[in-house]
Amino acid sequence: MVNIFSVYKFILHGIMKLIGVRPQTVEIEPGTIMNFWVSSNIPNKIENTPKKSKPAVVFLHGFAMDGIFTWQLQVLSLAKNYAVYVPDFLFFGGSITDKSDRSPEFQAECVAKGLRKMGVERCTLVGLSYGGMVGFKMAELYPNLVESIVATCSVLALTRSISDASLERLGFKCWPDYLLPDSVKGVRNMFEIAAYKFPHLPDWIYKDCFEVMFGNRKEKEELLEALVVDDKDFTIADFPQRVHLLWGENDKIFNMETARNLRMQLRGSAKLQSIEEAGHLVQMERPFVYNKQLKEILASFSKDAHQD
Repeated sequence: MVNIFSVYKFILHGIMKLIGVRPQTVEIEPGTIMNFWVSSNIPNKIENTPKKSKPAVVFLHGFAMDGIFTWQLQVLSLAKNYAVYVPDFLFFGGSITDKSDRSPEFQAECVAKGLRKMGVERCTLVGLSYGGMVGFKMAELYPNLVESIVATCSVLALTRSISDASLERLGFKCWPDYLLPDSVKGVRNMFEIAAYKFPHLPDWIYKDCFEVMFGNRKEKEELLEALVVDDKDFTIADFPQRVHLLWGENDKIFNMETARNLRMQLRGSAKLQSIEEAGHLVQMERPFVYNKQLKEILASFSKDAHQD
């Protein structure tokens, strides 16, 4: 029987190629390869008119899905006016490494090196959940590369106190129990928790999802284990970048209290916006509202940069 997610993936990849967004494999270092979806540069058709370079926007995905599946609706909306880069983190999509490092720092280093190899000098990061944590680490390590950040339903780092509070709220003992389900029921539960109001779907859809979405389980368990840090080992970096927080108001995983605490950790310099009737997967649940607000945020970043 045909797997509906495999079919949809094939169709989605075809649509991306039609709008000029194509996969590109980058060797970060021997043994480490990352897949990026990259918007191609379309030559200016008007003769003798210099082509302006588009601002680079890098979309960093969450833990459940790969890059292009997570951000498909945003890429379709932004690819015309921005140079879009959508990496698959290591052990997601087409990215792999033979190194033993599972830290978000290593993910950040690999994405940054990949962007440099593709000629990106400055960029804005848009990170969801796990992707936001990697994004903040990139901003800390590579301030000359990362110009600004839009963090969605994320934290600076998954400290033990934040992790314990979230898991207690969700009713799980550890993150693999939630994010790496071992049954069709677990997959259904994962999506229903992540959404504000998830549509009712038959079990065969969740079964198809279960069959294709949870590869590299051992490595992903190690990623989750490396993600949680003791509070005493966590220090808040000074971020020179412009930061904007764009949240799902009904996020159960990192709720609005978490968002307000994050804004305080950023010395109150970050702006915070929330979207009603949206959970952790706000960019999928309310794509038109999310995309509208994201475009406004990106435009404000550009305006601020010109004023600077």
